[in-house]
Amino acid sequence: MTVFPALPAVSRATPVIAIHGGAGTLSRAHISAEQEAAYHAALQEVLRVGQAVLAEGGSAVDAVCEAVRLMEECPLFNAGHGAVFTADATHELDAALMDGSTLAAGAVAGVSHVRNPVLAARAVMLQGEHVLMAGKGAELMAREAGLQMVVPAYFSTRARRDQLEAARASQRGAVLDHDGAAALADEEGSPLDDRRKMGTVGAVALDAQGHLAAATSTGGMTNKRPGRVGDSPLIGAGTYADDRTAAVSCTGHGESFIRVAAAHDVCARMAYGCQGLAQATDDVVHGVLAAIGGTGGLIAVDRLGNVCLPFNTEGMYRGLARVGEQPATFIYR
Repeated sequence: MTVFPALPAVSRATPVIAIHGGAGTLSRAHISAEQEAAYHAALQEVLRVGQAVLAEGGSAVDAVCEAVRLMEECPLFNAGHGAVFTADATHELDAALMDGSTLAAGAVAGVSHVRNPVLAARAVMLQGEHVLMAGKGAELMAREAGLQMVVPAYFSTRARRDQLEAARASQRGAVLDHDGAAALADEEGSPLDDRRKMGTVGAVALDAQGHLAAATSTGGMTNKRPGRVGDSPLIGAGTYADDRTAAVSCTGHGESFIRVAAAHDVCARMAYGCQGLAQATDDVVHGVLAAIGGTGGLIAVDRLGNVCLPFNTEGMYRGLARVGEQPATFIYR
């Protein structure tokens, strides 16, 4: 696993943001230089915006929300516009946000009319009464918060419709976007093989005040049973942040991440087992998850500014940017 250690600092660490756009098996045979460049460009743009938020003294919460919002707007990723279809040819989107300085958190599940689910998660967090809201109740809160609402067709793209039709034809049920979904036809021009893609986006950040935050958003998995909720909106499973340890956002086979409370496990290993970020993330991704057949990865930043981006699949869209440095993005190992 590649670790990105923070440089020694006299006081607080340099602010940093890291993002992911999904993990899975990469199909090198189906990627052109132009297509690979498009994915890197999208990741770079998101990182530059998040980096600018931090450089201007913005909070980690602000940075991760804006980064995830931008990925929700990009059809290259399975979140927001470009989200996958359920078995009923509908869209059900999930998102979560956590503030490491207060342990405040908000999440939404199964929304179909909120343009940016991550902003709805933030509205839940700011309202403060609940942590997780679902369906119509979550959408009502989003409307009351003044968030932009859209017709469900806004989330649809031709590529996602084609994936649904292929999944239905395979008669294999929900496509978990990993090796078991081999019946899906190859998508020409898709650098991350959508038969095996773990479709989630996320961001973690450390700000100039030393605070951490994490946000995650997803359209779920193609042909999923309506009402299915994965790890992304579950605090402790797919999203977690605690200023004492780290901020974590996960991507992968959600049911596995739920079963081991993956995001919180990273922080618990640091808090109670005195592990460093690299060991904690490696143990969770390559040990705990692998032991139950869980596939995917995560991004994490600790209170010292160290960044780790481990995954146990063939690849993961990912990148990081420290204030004052050039963003770095990666797709393959």
